[in-house]
Amino acid sequence: MLETLDGRISIYQPEQQGLIFPEIPQYSSFEAERTYRKQHLVAAVRAFAMHGFDYGFAGHLTIRDPEQPELYWTNPMCVHFSQVRMSNLILADHAGNVVQGSHAINRAGFVLHAAVHEAHPDIIAMCHAHTIYGTAWCATGRPLDMISQDAACFYNDHVVIGASAGAVAVERESGYSVASAFANARAALHQNHGLLTASRHSIDDAAFWFIALERCCQVQLLIEASGVKPQELSQKNAEYSRQHVGNDFIGWLHFQTLYAQIAAQQPDIFD
Repeated sequence: MLETLDGRISIYQPEQQGLIFPEIPQYSSFEAERTYRKQHLVAAVRAFAMHGFDYGFAGHLTIRDPEQPELYWTNPMCVHFSQVRMSNLILADHAGNVVQGSHAINRAGFVLHAAVHEAHPDIIAMCHAHTIYGTAWCATGRPLDMISQDAACFYNDHVVIGASAGAVAVERESGYSVASAFANARAALHQNHGLLTASRHSIDDAAFWFIALERCCQVQLLIEASGVKPQELSQKNAEYSRQHVGNDFIGWLHFQTLYAQIAAQQPDIFD
C-alpha cells in the first residue's frame, strides 16, 4: 500500500479528525493478539455460513498463531460453520498434528493450508470453501475478466491452478502445487475444484476477498450466460482500482462491517 501525501495508508481513511472509523489494533501482548485473531477467525467462519458457503464438512479457514507462527488456528472437522466458536477452534502444526483442541483436523485443509503456510512464512491467513459460483467458474480453467471494479481488485493478483484439477486434495503433492501459486497472488482458482484466498495481512482480509471472489465468479457467469460481450476495463483503470480498492487494508476494512454485525447478532462466537 502506498501512503497518501498526509501519511494515511488509504484514501478511504477520513481526513477530518475525530470521526469514528475502524483502526487496525495495536497489541500489548501475544495473548491479546491471539485473542483478536481467534475472534476474527470465528467471525470469518460465521460469515461463510451467512453467505451459504457450507458444504458438509468441506471448507477450512486458518490464521497463524502470533507467538508460535509455525502453528495455525483453524475450524474443527465436521462442525458446521454456524456452530464454530472460540472454544472449539483447534491449533495445529504443519505436519497435521492437533496440539490444542478436542476435534480432528480436516485432512484436505491440512494438506492445502499447511503447505501454503509452510512455503510462505509471510502468509498468515488462508480460506477455502466449496462454493457454487466459484466451483462453476473454476471448471472453465479461465481467470476472471476485468469487467468491473470488483473484478479489478484481483487484477494481476489471481492465478488459475491446473495441477491436481478435480482430485481430492488429500495427498501432500496437491498442497505443494497449490502453495507455489501463492508466491505472487492473493487468490487462486483451482480448476475443477474451487476458490482459495490467502493474506499477508489478516484473516479479515483473506475472508473478505474470498467472499468478493465468489461474487465476481457469479457476475462472470451471469454475463457469460447473457451472450453479450462485456466492455472490459482499461489496464490503467484496472491498475488504479487494484491499488485503491483492492489492497489488503481495504479487505480488512470491508470485513469490519461483517465482524460488527456478527459480534452483535451472534455473541456465542466468543464462548
